[in-house]
Amino acid sequence: METSIVKTYLETPEGQEAEKILRACVHCGFCTATCPTYQILGDELDGPRGRIYLIKQVLEGKTPTHRTQQHLDRCLTCRSCETTCPSGVQYSRLADIGREIVEGKVRRPLTERLKRFGLRKLLPYPRRFAFLLTLGRAARPFMPDHLRRKLPSIQSRTTRLEAVHKRRMLVLEGCAQQAATPNTNAATARLLHRLGISLISEPQSGCCGAVSHHLSAQNESRQAMRRNIDAWWPHIEAGAEAIVITASGCGAMVKEYGHLMRHDPAYADKAATVSSLTRDIAEILTQEDLTSLSIQGGGKPIAFHSPCTLQHGQKLPGIVESILQRLDYKLTPVADNHLCCGSAGTYSLLQSELSQQLLTQKLSSLTEGQPDLIATANIGCQLHLASQSEIPVQHWIELLDEAMQKDYRE
Repeated sequence: METSIVKTYLETPEGQEAEKILRACVHCGFCTATCPTYQILGDELDGPRGRIYLIKQVLEGKTPTHRTQQHLDRCLTCRSCETTCPSGVQYSRLADIGREIVEGKVRRPLTERLKRFGLRKLLPYPRRFAFLLTLGRAARPFMPDHLRRKLPSIQSRTTRLEAVHKRRMLVLEGCAQQAATPNTNAATARLLHRLGISLISEPQSGCCGAVSHHLSAQNESRQAMRRNIDAWWPHIEAGAEAIVITASGCGAMVKEYGHLMRHDPAYADKAATVSSLTRDIAEILTQEDLTSLSIQGGGKPIAFHSPCTLQHGQKLPGIVESILQRLDYKLTPVADNHLCCGSAGTYSLLQSELSQQLLTQKLSSLTEGQPDLIATANIGCQLHLASQSEIPVQHWIELLDEAMQKDYRE
C-alpha cells in the first residue's frame, strides 16, 4: 500500500513502524472473512481492512472524529486477521499506534473517560479488584440476573508448594486471576512439582501491563513492564529457566516486552531476555514427560475454547488440545474455533452489546458437542464464558490437577 505519512509522525519510531506495516498490506480483504465484528456488523470500517484505512488517513493528516474512535474501539484485537493475512501484516501493532494517536486527538465523553480510568486503576491491582469482588458478592442478592451472573463464584485457596527442586521457573501471578481464580497457579505449581520443577512467585511483580496498554495508557503500561523486569531479574540471573504464564492474555503481552521496550536504553536488553524466557504453561508441559503425572482423562468429553491470545497472539494453535488428547480426554467439535468469545480484556465491559453477541455464538459452538465441561486457557475468557454457560467452565490446568489429585488419593 502506498503511503504519504506526514512528517510529524514519520519522524517518530511509531510512525516508522506504522508505515512499514501499512506498506505490507495489499488490501486483499482475506482478513474480513475471519473478523468477528465485521461478521456481526457488516461494515467495512468495522473490519481490519477498513480500520487500517482509517489509521492510514490519520497518519496522513486527516483529523480523526468520534466515529473514527468508535470503529477502532470496536476492534477486539483478537488478531484472527493476522493469522489469516497472507502478507504477514502486524495489524495489532498498527491498531495500538492508531488508537494512541486518536486518543490524544479525540476527547471522549466524561462517562467514558471515568469508566476507562476506573478500569485502569482497579483491574491491574489484585487487592483492589478482590475488594470490589467482595462488595459485589455482598450485593449479589439485590442485583438483576444479568449482573449477578457476571460475578465469579468464590474459589477457596489451596496451599502453594515451597520451592524444593533444583529446576526453578518464575510464575506471573496476574491481577484478575490472582483475585478471582487463585487456584490456577496453585494447580500449576502442583503439576510442575510432580515433574521436578519448582515454581517461584515474586511478590514485587504485578500486572503485565496489558490493561493500560490496550486502553492507550502507554506510559502507565511501560511502568508495569519495568516493575516486572526489575522484580524478575535477580531470579533470571540466578538461573530461572522460564517465566511461566497461565493466562494466555498476559503471556501474549509479556512476549511483547522486548518489542515494546526496544527504544528504552535502560531496559531494552532485559526486556528482550524476559520475552525470550516467557512460556505459556502448555509450552512447558509439551516438552516434559507427562507419565509421572498419572493423569487419565478416561475419554471425558471436553470442549476446549482456545483463547485468541493463545492461538493468534502467541501463535500456539492446537497446543493445549494436543496435551488433552495425549492424556485421554475426548475433545468435542467446536465450530469456528478461531473466533473470539467477546471477552478481550476490558472489551466485555466497554462494548457489552457486541461482546454478548459474540458470547452467545461462542457458547452455542462450544456446547453443540454436548461436553461435560468447557476448558480454556485465559482468565478473561473463563469468567466471560462462565457468566452465561449452563455447564462448568474451568482452566484446563485445574482440570489436570484435579485428575492428578484423584490419582494421588487413590
